[in-house]
Amino acid sequence: MTEKSTEKVISPDFPSAESAAESTADSTADSTAESGPEPEAEQFISAEDILSENDRLKDLLEEYGGKKVVSTIEKAVQELSLKPFQAELILLQKYLEATKRRMIILFEGRDASGKGGTIRRVTRYMNEKHYRVVALGKPTDAQRTQWFFQRYVEQFPRGGEVVLFDRSWYNRAMVEPVFGFCTPEEYKVFMKGVVGFEKDLVRQGTILVKLYFSVTKGEQKYRFNRRKNDLLRQWKLSEVDLQAQERWDDFTNQKYEMLKRTHSNHAPWTVIRSNDKHEARLNAMRTILNSVPYERGNQELDYVPNPEVVISGSREVEQMEAERIRRGKFTY
Repeated sequence: MTEKSTEKVISPDFPSAESAAESTADSTADSTAESGPEPEAEQFISAEDILSENDRLKDLLEEYGGKKVVSTIEKAVQELSLKPFQAELILLQKYLEATKRRMIILFEGRDASGKGGTIRRVTRYMNEKHYRVVALGKPTDAQRTQWFFQRYVEQFPRGGEVVLFDRSWYNRAMVEPVFGFCTPEEYKVFMKGVVGFEKDLVRQGTILVKLYFSVTKGEQKYRFNRRKNDLLRQWKLSEVDLQAQERWDDFTNQKYEMLKRTHSNHAPWTVIRSNDKHEARLNAMRTILNSVPYERGNQELDYVPNPEVVISGSREVEQMEAERIRRGKFTY
């Protein structure tokens, strides 16, 4: 009687189920060892959540590390809280690229009002190929003979690009008349023509956002003193800066005239209270995001500007006029 063989017959071309499972497991293990576990999606945590949940840690740091340590941590947390909005700004930029829309953002305000710091946060993660920051210096002799807007128009965006002006043609509405850099007639011509200029710009498809950063006199003085005493910030001080405090009232009068006469339905001013730098940056981002009809990526974010920080140019004019009635002059 012939005995049946109990030996398994394994085809050299087709592995058995057991060996295939072992091979797959080994392969998965090797792959995991080499590449590591799948990265988790980055979780954005608000500054308020971290600080409120770590009051004890904050007390300990103040006790053993001093307030500078706490301040450094708070600033880091604030920077982290901007990231979800910076991610949305990337989506906004992609929308502009896809639709070939043009966008201009004006950053105006007194010296040390926080324009530059906000611009850096807005552009931090943007695609450098599709945005430019423009900060024009004094006009050349040749430019002085040209149409006033010409040197700004030369910097305007192409389709799919955003240009951020760190000060703009509104130099003629504030800085130039205060320091005598333009004649009264040049100022008059500018104020008469700028509204129509911007209307044509918007009518031809450009998205125009006008931000005015409003800082108090006391806060400006504090920031100037920091620049004066900090070697890393001294380069920011200019001759114009040194006279800003002395000419505070002159600048305030020019601010009032500018907002009153150049705030329009097609190109409105948005005023950002900027004593709190973080709040100013955050709410400037919200304002910019709300100005473009892109598809939002994060539906959980709060896109509504803080009404304590952001007001319309027309509302600012009303408040300034009320302040003048109460006190006899503008105070901010």
